[in-house]
Amino acid sequence: MKYLATIVLVVIGTFSAFSQTYEVGAMLGGSNFIGDVGRTNYIAPNDLAFGGIFKWNRSARHSFRGSVLIANISGDDSESNDERRQQRGYTFENTVTEISLGLEYTFWEFNMYNGKPASTPYLYTGLTYSWFDALYYPGEGTEIQSYDGDSAVAIPMVVGYKATLGRRFVVGFEIGARYTFSDALDGSYPSKGQPSTEAFRFGNTNSDDWYVFTGITFTVTFGRKPCYCNF
Repeated sequence: MKYLATIVLVVIGTFSAFSQTYEVGAMLGGSNFIGDVGRTNYIAPNDLAFGGIFKWNRSARHSFRGSVLIANISGDDSESNDERRQQRGYTFENTVTEISLGLEYTFWEFNMYNGKPASTPYLYTGLTYSWFDALYYPGEGTEIQSYDGDSAVAIPMVVGYKATLGRRFVVGFEIGARYTFSDALDGSYPSKGQPSTEAFRFGNTNSDDWYVFTGITFTVTFGRKPCYCNF
């Protein structure tokens, strides 16, 4: 029994030494689309986006991060600066639901436990998987149609700035572009089902779609004070 108790104490001590701070919270902001329909501005939020975020702070310089985001996206050729798009007159609306996992890296140490306010710019990237409606245009002058569900892998490229609010809360502002390995979010390149014939495709088939999240994150921390010296 003494031997077993010793093992238990060693295990507990090990986990205590390696205990980390976690963050959980929300994301709220706007989204915009970059593709073959509508405007091509990189940062022009015109739809609502919201979700949840979780971080595991492994050191004062990096965190493992996961998030779920729901973003409405839309495009309207009449708002484009391209005269050919204005003449074409296509519009679309879609909803993207994504799950993202990756690494957040701060430009300098972000220590929430020294009794002083902390802030830092940060970068985030990883891997994103997105779900959305499969769309297509039956022909000029007709409304867009939805015929199936579709999905794609995306690469998130995020830059942001975050700051502490006391010792328990962190607020951040970020702009994050998602490069998708799909050209189907706006209906310009149907890839599944009957409408996948070339007759329904248009635009630049060599350029995939992007969508961008611009907004704030708000998280609350929990867990024991970390011992970053172990990492």
